[in-house]
Amino acid sequence: MLVLLPPSEGKAASGSGAPLEPGSLSLPGLAEARAAVLEELVELCAGDEGKAREVLGLSEGLRGEVAKNAGLRTAGARPAGEIYTGVLYDALGLATLEGAARERARDSLLVFSGLWGAVRVDDRIPSYRCSMGVKLPGLGALGAYWRAPMAEVMPEAAGDGLVLDLRSVAYATAWRPKGEVAARTATVRVLHAPTRKVVSHFNKATKGRIVRSLLEAGAVPAAPGELVEALRDLGYVVETPATGKLDVLVDEVH
Repeated sequence: MLVLLPPSEGKAASGSGAPLEPGSLSLPGLAEARAAVLEELVELCAGDEGKAREVLGLSEGLRGEVAKNAGLRTAGARPAGEIYTGVLYDALGLATLEGAARERARDSLLVFSGLWGAVRVDDRIPSYRCSMGVKLPGLGALGAYWRAPMAEVMPEAAGDGLVLDLRSVAYATAWRPKGEVAARTATVRVLHAPTRKVVSHFNKATKGRIVRSLLEAGAVPAAPGELVEALRDLGYVVETPATGKLDVLVDEVH
């Protein structure tokens, strides 16, 4: 099973570890594309701060993110699973997974990124600010920029098992499963049961809890139908409004 996750808007500090080693990142077929985004982002942020904030969509209060991006090449790097924070990652709780569940997380989780394309949770990266919705002056809109390189590497990364796609809309633009991969891809929508409406907090937290539940249970569904059964066995209320689409209903998030 391969689980596709969005990154978090907020990120932990880089820390004092060794700097980024681009060649060490997973999905080496993305190396050239990563290098191009990194070069332009660093150059942009090392120049006019006002322009950089405009391009990145940052408020005055987030001006420190520009300086952070300018220093990406020398900043300390940490495992991506420690860099990404926020509601989904708090609920997932990577740091508290043990034994086999932790190993499954390393093997099955793939976090999409405007800067890196996609990384595994044990890939060491520095803290950065560059969403998939950014349009860089030279490379253009990152969602569109990543489509070609991602199309080259993702079919192999997807393997022959289930692809559980939990990405937000912006990150889904970078790669959409096609052909037989699409047939074994499941997307999940989290609905507040009493209203049948998507609520951001419920959505993110429940997705994190779902991933944790699957990792701890050692579930390896090979198709969307098997995922439905696995989630129901784990106590989730699941509906299937369309092929490959799952609605998980929640009353509240504890």
